[in-house]
Amino acid sequence: MAESVVLDPVDLHILRLLQNDARTTYRDLAAEVGVAPSTCLDRVARLRRTGVILGYQLRVDPAKVGRGLQALLSVQVRPHRRDLIGPFVERVRALPESRSLFHLTGPDDYLVHVTVADTADLQRLVLDEFTSRPEVARVETRLIFQQWDCGPLLPPA
Repeated sequence: MAESVVLDPVDLHILRLLQNDARTTYRDLAAEVGVAPSTCLDRVARLRRTGVILGYQLRVDPAKVGRGLQALLSVQVRPHRRDLIGPFVERVRALPESRSLFHLTGPDDYLVHVTVADTADLQRLVLDEFTSRPEVARVETRLIFQQWDCGPLLPPA
């Protein structure tokens, strides 16, 4: 397990602001948190260097690019052996429909968030890319009606 990084209130404020808008300029960020722009730049650089900030992402609306249906696929892999799950994970990560992949405890081994054009595309994906694989024992599909982003990720109080 990775060690936690000690963060003071200014660091936490910077993280909160950047998670709400990663395009905020250093000048605006510094003014908002009450430090000099050079200090703000140093703090953000330290947060990157220590691995607190992993990067920045562009978010795309799946419906606007022809993938208006989202689903969660619960997948059981049998037998659950390292020599089978490595290639399985790489295959799922390479699928253009895959958005996130989680390795789980419990009855399901994986949870895959996918985006597809429609129900026919979802059926094709499940049949051709999942249940056709010999190591996949079961796939359970749940449609996503709506999704919300939650607040910024901060350490426990």
